[in-house]
Amino acid sequence: MHIKYRIGIMPGPWPGGGLDGGRDFLWQLIDLCERTAIDSIWFSDRLSSPLPVLEPMTTMAAVAARTQRLKFGPSVLVAPFRSPVLAARQLAMLDYLSAGRVLPAVGIGVEQEREFHAAGVPFRERGRRTDEAIKIMRQCWDEPEVTFAGEFWRLDRITVLPRPVQQPMPLWIGGNSEAAMRRAGRLGDGWIPSFITPDQFRVGVDKTLTFAAEAGREVPGDHFGTLVNFCLDPDPAVARSMALPFIPRGRADAPTLDACTAFGPANLVSERLEQYVQGGGSKFVLRPMCPPERMLEQLEQLASEVVPALHAR
Repeated sequence: MHIKYRIGIMPGPWPGGGLDGGRDFLWQLIDLCERTAIDSIWFSDRLSSPLPVLEPMTTMAAVAARTQRLKFGPSVLVAPFRSPVLAARQLAMLDYLSAGRVLPAVGIGVEQEREFHAAGVPFRERGRRTDEAIKIMRQCWDEPEVTFAGEFWRLDRITVLPRPVQQPMPLWIGGNSEAAMRRAGRLGDGWIPSFITPDQFRVGVDKTLTFAAEAGREVPGDHFGTLVNFCLDPDPAVARSMALPFIPRGRADAPTLDACTAFGPANLVSERLEQYVQGGGSKFVLRPMCPPERMLEQLEQLASEVVPALHAR
């Protein structure tokens, strides 16, 4: 099997302050990704955050309109927050308008019960709702008319048009838990966790493939990846001090954080990615952990010193 190795990026901390500055910054970010070798751009999905977070669906529409080459996706779309038919229609339309550049990835969301309350979704139902939503979205993309009777949604002869350009439309699953691996094996086309060490990632790839085999399915061997937080500086101590204020608290203990991030020179980022490659990874989302005013500079350096070598593997 021919494996394509690809690096996408996710914006780091978004600039605060005036709205105009943040909007202008978005256009600069998109233009940088479009003109360099960066493969894709990804956006987080949150209902509530103490810091500015771009809403993924509307921002992906802006990316589609401004670019010709760049792919884009949510990392990850919180499936329980939305009607699966509406989500399927929005993603299909984005794929249609961009000539097949959408990379959908879904998950159950962060452990913030109040966000689910705000969405009108019981927190304890998020996993079951996600499984059912995935089935509905796939049917909406694949079938001319969908009738469905599930635990949460009932569909009566629903048609989603225009259909996605990509046929079949790929759907990746996010999350570090064994439940996410099982979901990827049973229902997904790929698995993309975050804050996971290379050793844990290798185990997760093996488990996902096992779960897929048990379900009588296959997950393509080049559909495994992870999010890696990075900060570039010749001095690792400087890079780490720049990055740590922007790492979300509680996402990983200190040893895990050391093993799954890359704070230092560009060759450290390349070495970290190689560790994931050895565990079965080939698709990566890199997120710059640095002050917002340094983000474009960090991404420019990433695009020139790290991306080309991995893409040429």
